[in-house]
Amino acid sequence: MPVHPMLRRLDDLAAHLATRGDAVALLGVGSAGVDHDRLDAHSDLDFFVVVADGAKPGYLDSVDWLAAVCPVAYSFANDRNGRKALYADGVFVEYAVFTVDELARLPFTGARVVWQHADAPAGLAECGPPPPGPPYDTVEFHLNEALTNLYVGLHRELRGEQLTASRFVQSYAVDRVIDLLRLTEPVGAHRRDPFDPSRRVERAYPPEVLPLAAMVPGYRGNRAAARVVLDWLAARFPVDPVIGDAVRRLLDVPPG
Repeated sequence: MPVHPMLRRLDDLAAHLATRGDAVALLGVGSAGVDHDRLDAHSDLDFFVVVADGAKPGYLDSVDWLAAVCPVAYSFANDRNGRKALYADGVFVEYAVFTVDELARLPFTGARVVWQHADAPAGLAECGPPPPGPPYDTVEFHLNEALTNLYVGLHRELRGEQLTASRFVQSYAVDRVIDLLRLTEPVGAHRRDPFDPSRRVERAYPPEVLPLAAMVPGYRGNRAAARVVLDWLAARFPVDPVIGDAVRRLLDVPPG
């Protein structure tokens, strides 16, 4: 079976890093990690470079090591630990550089060792606990967060603040809807992203279960979206009548 071009790029990087005396390991993460069967034509390439103490600044400040396998057309520092870059052949990468001690304190999951130095410590890909869940990961919490997101968002809509309203109604409240589904609707082979629950959610829930097109109609659709989300919540969970009626009254206020 042919190797995916993204994985081949990682293998080429690994071969180059193996020639450097200050590299410890290369880990594929995200869709380049253990679940690399998810890679497709729209994937970017995420990886960690593990380096010796004192070597990190050189890997962050220069992309010479990155360009050793293909010219780099564009890059910028997007984090104190890493960069994003676009290779000249169209491969987009996002990477971070850590020492062994830093990696051990980092929360991550699903990493895959692409290469490691013979003297590298064992268990590099298993370092770090998974990210903690929300402080109150319960149906009651997510339900009431969604309802109050709608309430605040509709007030901002009536004030004329449509952008922030769209975030409350079509983003924050919908995030809580997804959490409610996670807690109450079992899914089959869906591989949930622990860092971003919105990833691959369309594969997990069909439109009749999660009507995203109606919940996220766009900048001018806040009121319609709020009505859909409220109806969805009320059909599945015991909505407190006080906050439910408060949201419905806001929906009945004519837009200014």
